[in-house]
Amino acid sequence: MATAPLIQLASGHSIPQLGLGTWPLDDAQAADVVTTALELGYRHIDTAENYGNEAGVGEGLRRSGMPREDVFITTKFNREWHSVNGVHTAWENAVRRLGVDYLDLFLIHWPNPDQDSYVQAWDGLTQLRAEGKVRSIGVSNFFPAHAGRLIEATGVAPDVNQLQISPYWVKDEARAFNAGHGTVTESYTPIGRGKELLGEPAVVAAAEAHGVTPAQGVLRWHTQQGLVAIPKSTHRERLAENLDVFGFDLTPEELGAFNALDGSGPEAADPESFGH
Repeated sequence: MATAPLIQLASGHSIPQLGLGTWPLDDAQAADVVTTALELGYRHIDTAENYGNEAGVGEGLRRSGMPREDVFITTKFNREWHSVNGVHTAWENAVRRLGVDYLDLFLIHWPNPDQDSYVQAWDGLTQLRAEGKVRSIGVSNFFPAHAGRLIEATGVAPDVNQLQISPYWVKDEARAFNAGHGTVTESYTPIGRGKELLGEPAVVAAAEAHGVTPAQGVLRWHTQQGLVAIPKSTHRERLAENLDVFGFDLTPEELGAFNALDGSGPEAADPESFGH
């Protein structure tokens, strides 16, 4: 059974390099998919308050019979909790819905710069980690200017920054900033939205050359560069394929051809104007 390699985080804990994304599944769908994914060898599940499926993820975990400590669980909280006390409430809500007593990774979902309280939220997260309620802490959709403010204010860099990354959205600057501060970059929507990316000639050619699917080729683009990826699927066969991406390497030319797609696809979400 395939499992993903582990990447060390600054917190001292490790994150499986490939996980299961669960947006936009409802509770019932999430429970089914999480159960199947864990059976197939996934050990990393990503959810969020805003997805409305944390209870389903927890149900899938229980149904699987997998020991809690063997599964890396990430969730994220919304803007209404962007205060020191608010983050503690968000944690209480999350562990109750998931049916667990700690989180492996807790993320600020969006910076919401119009509200301008993400530094206070970060203070709350550092406290949670010190209290042992979360093992690792991080952010999602934080550009270097946002993450830089956290580090400047607290001296603590995120363990993880989850960004919308694919060959359409390479985000070299943000990835370099993260790496320079010991922050692991995690890719959401790693195979793009819809089917456009998987039909790109560069992607199709690389997949054919290695005898893999286009999605497997794109996921290898992520993992080969040290990114963590969290693709979503509800189909057993595709779930298995998405996890099976560590047995081949893209050539430097193929990586370059994927990178050349940057900026040519649909627009990525802008954390300066979007958030919840």
